[in-house]
Amino acid sequence: MSFEINGKSFEQQPRAGQCLRTFLRELGHFGVKKGCDAGDCGACTVLLDNEPVHSCLIPAFRAEGHAVTTIEGFAGDAAIHPMQQAFLDAQGFQCGFCTAGMILTCASLNQAQRADLGAALKGNICRCTGYRSIEDALNGKTNVEKADAGDAFGRSLPAPAGPLVVRGAERYTFDTKIEGLLHIKMLRSPHPHARIISVDRSAALAVPGVHAVLTHEDAPRKLFSTARHEKEWMDPDDTRVLDDVVRFIGQKVAAVVATSEGAAEEGCRLLKVTYEILPHVVDPEAAIAEGAPAIHAGKTTESRIANAERNIAAETHGEFGDVAAALAAAAVTYEGTFTTQRVQHAALETHGGIAFVDDEGVLTVRSSTQVPFLTRRTLADLFDLPAEKVRVFCKRVGGGFGGKQEMFVEDILALAALKTGRPVKLELTREEQFISTSTRHPMRVHIKAGADKNGKLTALKIDVLSNTGAYGNHGGPVLFHAVSECISVYNCPNKKVDGVAAYTNTLPAGAFRGYGLPQTQFAVESAIDELARQLRISPFEMRRRNVVKPGDPMLAPPGSEYHDVEYGSYGLDQCLDLVERAMAADTSRPQLSDDWLIGDGIALTMIDTVPPAGHIADCYISLRDDGGFELTVGTAEFGNGTATVHRQIAATALATTVDQISLKQSDTANGGHDTGAYGSAGTFVAGLATKVAAENLAAEIKAFAARAMGADAATSVLARDHLVSGNTRLPFAKIAEMARTKAMRLSAHGNSSGTPRSVAFNVQGFRVAVNKGSGELKILKSVQAADAGRVANPMQCRGQVEGGVAQSLGATLYEELVIEDSGSILNPRFRDYHLPSFADVPRTEVYFADTYDKIGPMGAKSMSESPYNPVAPAMGNAIASATGIRFTSTPFKPDRLFPALKEKFGS
Repeated sequence: MSFEINGKSFEQQPRAGQCLRTFLRELGHFGVKKGCDAGDCGACTVLLDNEPVHSCLIPAFRAEGHAVTTIEGFAGDAAIHPMQQAFLDAQGFQCGFCTAGMILTCASLNQAQRADLGAALKGNICRCTGYRSIEDALNGKTNVEKADAGDAFGRSLPAPAGPLVVRGAERYTFDTKIEGLLHIKMLRSPHPHARIISVDRSAALAVPGVHAVLTHEDAPRKLFSTARHEKEWMDPDDTRVLDDVVRFIGQKVAAVVATSEGAAEEGCRLLKVTYEILPHVVDPEAAIAEGAPAIHAGKTTESRIANAERNIAAETHGEFGDVAAALAAAAVTYEGTFTTQRVQHAALETHGGIAFVDDEGVLTVRSSTQVPFLTRRTLADLFDLPAEKVRVFCKRVGGGFGGKQEMFVEDILALAALKTGRPVKLELTREEQFISTSTRHPMRVHIKAGADKNGKLTALKIDVLSNTGAYGNHGGPVLFHAVSECISVYNCPNKKVDGVAAYTNTLPAGAFRGYGLPQTQFAVESAIDELARQLRISPFEMRRRNVVKPGDPMLAPPGSEYHDVEYGSYGLDQCLDLVERAMAADTSRPQLSDDWLIGDGIALTMIDTVPPAGHIADCYISLRDDGGFELTVGTAEFGNGTATVHRQIAATALATTVDQISLKQSDTANGGHDTGAYGSAGTFVAGLATKVAAENLAAEIKAFAARAMGADAATSVLARDHLVSGNTRLPFAKIAEMARTKAMRLSAHGNSSGTPRSVAFNVQGFRVAVNKGSGELKILKSVQAADAGRVANPMQCRGQVEGGVAQSLGATLYEELVIEDSGSILNPRFRDYHLPSFADVPRTEVYFADTYDKIGPMGAKSMSESPYNPVAPAMGNAIASATGIRFTSTPFKPDRLFPALKEKFGS
């Protein structure tokens, strides 16, 4: 068959049934991404005769006789296409996994389509940006700026990978070719709880191309946690690589390793598994009740499970003061039960990786992970290997949001590589991502709150039941975090907490952006608003009277053993003022019928900028021969922007420009240690390590030059790629040459331990209109103010806020992973799981408090998780303001709002 791809014709025969996407990727066009294989996300978009199509839906043979253009050939003979340049100028991407498809779609729009971008872009999903920067690209807006030497920090500088991202040349996990690669497919449990009696592999092994079938008999018997933390005691050891007991529908039963995905899938179909069906429980209330079937029977507190016989993975209880007495004496009280649902991370790049044993006998895993160093540590332990015999690294990661702070595939990859001696690949399908990885923890939060007649809080009590699913990965830490900052942000003499994380025979929950706080803050911020309403106090004023201020202790019971959280900067007061002014500045109302009810709502949140118990980052930097610098960090880049900020920090400390800083990252072979890119630590911890390393190298350059020239190191300064000492100016390249003549390379190391910790603040405001006849909701205004310390990169930080709001709006308004009583997932695909598209996301006004964090690098602190947190409570408060009805369950879908609206307002 004859094909024309990017202007070049050639003969090629696609495989039977092969789609255009896989055909193009096998030809090396890696800019064509796999996001869903169902035509829902647009990551695989190419041009077919100059019209954008989802290549995963097009049989490859149908492209015969048509001109196919991928992002790699989009510019033709030009260096770059104008739309690619527009995306660079506007920085219309974060992780970049969707960008190639988005650019091709945007470039194809005519003027009529540009007038209705909601409809025009409905086939292309971005999980990171919130779409504002993509619209900026379409409108020709430039968001990037330049910086002089030593002036990089605080500037809106572009991402270093940008030119590669927009050309489809930046490499993600599977953008590589490896000879002799074997493919892994997993057989997964059809039962919520069962014991595996036997696995008949004979028919599967007879399939041509099948090399191995791996079951629990082949796997290590050690227990571990898929959760990755610096301190392994934070999570229960309740998981095996492959287990003889399955505890949820979708759990791994066996791995088939074959020369093709088709052969591996056929091998899975032919496996014959005999199960002993065990009783199951999917409701957390029922799971912790007397007589419920024990999901992890026989495991003890030695595995760090609080009470396996009662299905309690973790629990916490404590009280300050006397809450019951305070509630009895309060002028006003509020009591309510709030529920939040399961939410999928939906990173466009699914979990997966490639593993092989290299010529030096090193087990090497190339993975889509936020935590390569912690993954290496566990693989070494599981397979009894020295740490130096395991290497884990990642290229650019296509979104994470906490979901890749887990080890879901690397263990199977390692097992298969070690067993077969061949390179192996495991790439989850979108459905597998939904049914077998993790979600946000569903929670039921019961709250009681009281205040005196002056609006001062007198009592706060929360009772939390968290559904951690079949395994306790992150169950304890998420629970402990969920009941902490949500009430420690308020001064109140009487506080009580009761929290339980329950095992159920459902898909496990895990780390998710916000880490438990969005669920509990929904309840707390709703209660604060209800007290303010009873007292006829402004929601802003109610919070001003009760929030913590510098010098106040940040307390939540039971007391923490970690006392290193400080007010590195305090901008909560500014954030409240900024949102109040912004909401008041626009009092216009749209032309809506009387069926529409309009209301305003706000919520505030506080988050510790680093997890407790240590978060470690090493950084290395050296002076190159050409006078530039090589910076090596362990933290991964997945749209969080740390690759940009690290270079800004180093360039500022070394009086150079960011183009002089080359970056190596996220590879255990580079040495040192990095706990990982999670817990809002990428800038705050790893960035601080970069600052220390760069400052140490600056001192080393001064000291070397002083020794070589007899200059005074104390009076020497670095300026514009030179060392200046008196009247002498030495270019960095000359200093590198001088060091080379002495067989030296000037270099330095920096380290950060993640303590002390600071806090970040966010305030969200919404104005909404609710149709009392249908439950339809319109967002009329969205505002968020943030205390990010000194903002390292305003454009990038604004994008983090906008993306956080957009993702949180999905969870607030419609995203919901639905699990039946049988334990099966009803909607394991994008088509049935509503992700925010361009039409769903309002433009959020973003304001930053003017603060300087005394702990963070150059005054900065984290702003990756925290923008997500106040969205649901602010939306709930806006809906209550509009309708007079307090809705206590998310998502706020029209069909959930309609019954209460009908009861109050009639048909």
